[in-house]
Amino acid sequence: MPLSLDATQLDRYSRHIIMDEIGPAGQSTLLDSRVLCVGAGGLGSPIIQYLAAAGVGTLGIADDDVVERSNLQRQIIHADADVGVSKAESARGYVERLNPDVTVEPHEVRVTSENIESLIADYDIVVDGSDNFATRYLVNDACTLAGVPFTHGAILRFEGQVTTFEGGDGPCYRCLFPEAPEPGTVPNCAEVGVLGVLPGVVGSIQATETLKLALEYGETLDGRLLFYDASDTSFDEVPIQRRPDCPVCGGRIDSVREVEYTDSCAIHSSETTS
Repeated sequence: MPLSLDATQLDRYSRHIIMDEIGPAGQSTLLDSRVLCVGAGGLGSPIIQYLAAAGVGTLGIADDDVVERSNLQRQIIHADADVGVSKAESARGYVERLNPDVTVEPHEVRVTSENIESLIADYDIVVDGSDNFATRYLVNDACTLAGVPFTHGAILRFEGQVTTFEGGDGPCYRCLFPEAPEPGTVPNCAEVGVLGVLPGVVGSIQATETLKLALEYGETLDGRLLFYDASDTSFDEVPIQRRPDCPVCGGRIDSVREVEYTDSCAIHSSETTS
């Protein structure tokens, strides 16, 4: 049953409420939504910021890291006073100051194959703001197997990419990238850097995708990968096709516990046959 909005909420969300596509019922839906954000860093910061401001009622935040001073150039929900503090707790403090309507559920854990199934079971939508291939493949596999829609984003230097996977008959991340690149072939932000504002662009798109999923409105990036290059302010789009031989979409594995999320994150043939 949709939540009824009080006078303060009618004022706070008035710019949503006057939109025919959202209205009071849509805002009530957002307040009743449960979203898990994996990562509270560069991508997680704008995702958490905008979802909280929009009134997503429950935000789970999974991150086992602590705030470092080098994070502050791009991780905008953390401040100098938060250095050394758990990112999940720092994020909770930020959200509580921003919007008292939002309940934050901090998970100060590294997301692994042992805990991800129980983590995502409590949420309607997952947002992947992680910074490593193992977690990206883990989120993809767990969400795809559980039928939980999720958005994916990645950033490096001046470039970013974002897509959404709704499940059903659509593709998954492994349809696009069956296995992770060989270790050492793709550098990370700590090695080659990242433009400070870049995660703001990619994370904002992920937050937009999440709100559309919650509202069941519009067309998401499901089946499309959007590339953004900040150096020349260009966007390019690549279609993603579902692969018939994808072990996750094809149902040849039943659990993430059948996969070893190290190095290539490959699903070996012995793990995909019964």
